[in-house]
Amino acid sequence: MPAELISGTELRKAILEELRGEVARIKEKYGKAPGLVTILVGENPASVSYVTLKVKTAESLGFHEIQDNRPESISEEELLALIDSYNKDPDIHGILVQLPLPKHINETRVLYAIDPDKDVDGFHPLTLGRLLIGGRAVRFLPCTPAGIQEMLVRSGTNLDGAEVVVVGRSNIVGKPISVMLGQKGPGANATVTLVHTHTKNLADHCRRADVLIVAAGVPGLVKTEWIKPGATVIDVGVNRIGINPETGKAILSGDVDFAGAREIAGKITPVPGGVGPMTIAMLMKNTVRSAWLHLGGGASEA
Repeated sequence: MPAELISGTELRKAILEELRGEVARIKEKYGKAPGLVTILVGENPASVSYVTLKVKTAESLGFHEIQDNRPESISEEELLALIDSYNKDPDIHGILVQLPLPKHINETRVLYAIDPDKDVDGFHPLTLGRLLIGGRAVRFLPCTPAGIQEMLVRSGTNLDGAEVVVVGRSNIVGKPISVMLGQKGPGANATVTLVHTHTKNLADHCRRADVLIVAAGVPGLVKTEWIKPGATVIDVGVNRIGINPETGKAILSGDVDFAGAREIAGKITPVPGGVGPMTIAMLMKNTVRSAWLHLGGGASEA
């Protein structure tokens, strides 16, 4: 029997509907909407498309949304000054700088300039430090790992004591999700192994996973025979492997052999339509949480 599909597209709809209720309560209680600024430098087509989707989503939820487009020629100091102005703006609760930035700008310096209490993308080192400590120290979860955790919880995957194997050690996905699922608390309590493309006997590690999360950026890395029967498989990879000659659109592949894996796994995410749609939903969720924290609602309501 084919594995149950965990649709990020469907879960995203449910989460955004929940957030509309949160936004309505914030407006009723404080007379303000969650404020999000998206800063786009230059006109990279992929970045423009992605930012446009973020802006539309924020506006559909009733956010106070500012799309601040700047020319590619902006200096690093000018960009830092812009970020500082939004750090000080009480109507802005989340700041997002779309990457990549032009080569003359130091991305690390820019990301570190964002107020950690407005770091709704979850990239600031203080944000990640709070994540490592866990519990009440956590302000924001990095968006893609947060989306993965939501998918696991909402799909009914049992994480308590589960063997989780994470393939990929990036700062954006692999490292944070391994920490998050190993924490003490609901939606976690797993035993996590972090592996990568240099790990010896990689297939053996994958075969013992109750939950297999693959974020290596290698098309078809995980073979069907690497998957434990009945396991939950989260495929984070989105790899362009060609162009459809009829539509002209990119042909996408995940990091897992989907066709074969679906016959073995218990639950699996598709590519596209899996983890991808969840990332923006989690950005919105972080912004709503930040609004509660800044306006005085407290974490208990976020």
